[in-house]
This record gives sequence, structure tokens and C-alpha cells, in this order.
Amino acid sequence: MPDPDRPDLAAMVVPLGRALVAAELPVLERNGLTMWAYGVLLGLEPEPVYTQAALAKAIGADKTRIIGVLDDLQRRGLIERAPDPTDRRVNLVSLTAEGKAVRDRAQREIRAQEDEMLAALPRADRQVFLRTLRTLWSNATAETREPPRV
Repeated sequence: MPDPDRPDLAAMVVPLGRALVAAELPVLERNGLTMWAYGVLLGLEPEPVYTQAALAKAIGADKTRIIGVLDDLQRRGLIERAPDPTDRRVNLVSLTAEGKAVRDRAQREIRAQEDEMLAALPRADRQVFLRTLRTLWSNATAETREPPRV
């Protein structure tokens, strides 16, 4: 029998997610980023170069929706796009040194805020929570992730 005193997972996770996003927005604004732009910069972390379509899939965005975000990031010198030498119909996207610096600065500020929130938990509980959350996230997103085509 389910625990009648425990809220459903979505009832707990959704408000937490909203609070985390609300806390991130001022950090992103200070760094001149939208949430989608930050997602693109983070998405370029595991691999140095993605096709636009593979990047969109990796960050859970519609490939046509991120074109404007990519245009803005490229105009600002945070990413580079170049034709794929093996298929000139495809653009490859990579992070510039400035893009990496902006991403890393925003991520440091966000992680500092997260550390303040996590400080409410004893250290051992914090480690278990993060490990468990990573496992649940990995399971939930496994189908949408695929290795990037380089």
C-alpha cells in the first residue's frame, strides 16, 4: 500500500524545479543568457562539436527552435558554426573560448546557489540525494540522448 502521507513525486519535484529555475534566471540574465542559450552552452560540454540537429536532440529542443538561439550565440562569439566537411548541408556547432568562459561563470554561480539549498541536508544525505537524482534523471532521459554525430 502506498504511503498516504507522501505526496506524489511530481507534486514534490515540479515545485522544486520551478524554484531552481527561478533562482537561475537572475544568474543567467547577469551573464547575458536565456535558459535556452545556457542549455546550448551546456549541451556543447560533453563533445566539442555537434551537428545542429544532434545538439537540439541532446538538449531536448526542436531543431528549428534553436536556430535563433544559435544565431545569437554565434553573433556574440560564444559558438562557431561551420559546414561539415563530410556533408556541407549540415552545420557543425562548437563552443568558443569566450562561450566556455560565459558558460563556466554562469554554472559556477548556479552551483553556488544549489550548494546553499543543499546545505539544508546533512553531507551524507546530500551525496545520496545527488546520486539518486542523477540515476533517476539518467533513466528518464536515456531514450532522448544519443551520441553526437561529429
